[in-house]
Amino acid sequence: MDIFIQYVYLASATMFIIGIKLLGSPTTARRGNLLAATAMLIAVIVTLVNREVLNYGMIATGIAIGTVIGAIMARTIKMTAMPQMVAIFNGVGGGASALIAISEFVRITEGNLSLIKQHEEIAIMLGTLIGLVTLTGSLVAFGKLQEIITTRPITFPLQNIASGVMFAAIIGMIVYLVTVDFNQIVFYVLIGTSLVLGIQLVIPIGGADMPVVISLLNSYSGVAAAAAGFALGNLVLIVSGALVGAAGLILTQIMTKAMNRSLVNVVFGTFGATGSSGGGNGAVETRTAKGASAEDVAVMLAYARSVIFVPGYGLAVAQAQHQVRELADLLEAQGVRVKYAIHPVAGRMPGHMNVLLAEANVPYDVLYDLDDINDDFKNADVAVVIGANDVTNPAARDEPDSPVYGMPILNVDQAQHVIVLKRSMSPGFAGIDNDLFFKENTMMLFGDARKSVTSLVTEVKSL
Repeated sequence: MDIFIQYVYLASATMFIIGIKLLGSPTTARRGNLLAATAMLIAVIVTLVNREVLNYGMIATGIAIGTVIGAIMARTIKMTAMPQMVAIFNGVGGGASALIAISEFVRITEGNLSLIKQHEEIAIMLGTLIGLVTLTGSLVAFGKLQEIITTRPITFPLQNIASGVMFAAIIGMIVYLVTVDFNQIVFYVLIGTSLVLGIQLVIPIGGADMPVVISLLNSYSGVAAAAAGFALGNLVLIVSGALVGAAGLILTQIMTKAMNRSLVNVVFGTFGATGSSGGGNGAVETRTAKGASAEDVAVMLAYARSVIFVPGYGLAVAQAQHQVRELADLLEAQGVRVKYAIHPVAGRMPGHMNVLLAEANVPYDVLYDLDDINDDFKNADVAVVIGANDVTNPAARDEPDSPVYGMPILNVDQAQHVIVLKRSMSPGFAGIDNDLFFKENTMMLFGDARKSVTSLVTEVKSL
């Protein structure tokens, strides 16, 4: 029976790997998600049978409650709030792993301590530490993204030193618990310190870096799950936790590369804390931007040969993807070449824009990544920026004193004409003005993106 169980776990782990691979493309992502979910269901069922769980009633109740909550969230959470939901999921995953580790500690300390092996003790300690740091850190990240907590960095003197002291104290307690005495009082102090450390690590990070933090916390939740797997001796939990940990770390690396920043700079910096100008010197903005009417923009689009749409978070907030698709269809019917430029962090997470545009049935073959589209802007008649801000700021390319200098951007300013659809002149996540808005070839169409694009559709039809 044990051999059969291990083979089933191996099959589930293989399904996890294939599922993650399928998530790499929008065309196969849905199948990948379904495959991974099926693998987890099989693993859970086999585990319940293998472990001879006595109280199936409680298990069934938990599954029912979780299913209802999950279904409601899947149906009601908007795409713009997806990062917040991911943050909550990370926190719940980390908390669950920590509870497993804590329950194992309680079970062991109430039984025969001589039966526990040292690697199991280490796994329990790491599962507790990483799981609780993930829990409270994710709750802070959720609060910042939801703007329950200020998105600006919360700092105080000697903050990094305080974090270092707490971490050193935690390591000392872990060493004591593993090598000297499995003491409950010390363990409970470890729990409290880990909870505080999670808060302490995330509050000094600004809202502009929250997507990176979420990816990192996602990796933490996977490592915590793997540690819980070692504590329980459960193969599938070890494998699935390791996969999540590795995937989260890779995603974090992709995001930091897209922002041209190191992970150390994200964790210990205060990006977006101050400054309002493109150059980052805090000067009062004196430049003026040129406004445009929907009629003017429609004429420009209708008589263009090539148009590149640049979607951003503002498009997601306004839910304007269907209107953009309608406008693109109208232009293509008139012989205009239409492309979409997707920056890796144009939304709040990689793939955000791809998913939104897929909802409107925008063909995948017209979606281009930054490296594939950047050379095309200089040949484009019109670039239409819809709610994208920091990822189109020329200061990242041209001004060494700018806080965003060095971050790869979409070179929209090189198009013959640039139209920016935006509610106001307010800065983006980085907290600085966008030099693009003041370029000679840029015009601003102010208003809600959905209403503005609808107006453009109407005007183009009238032409």
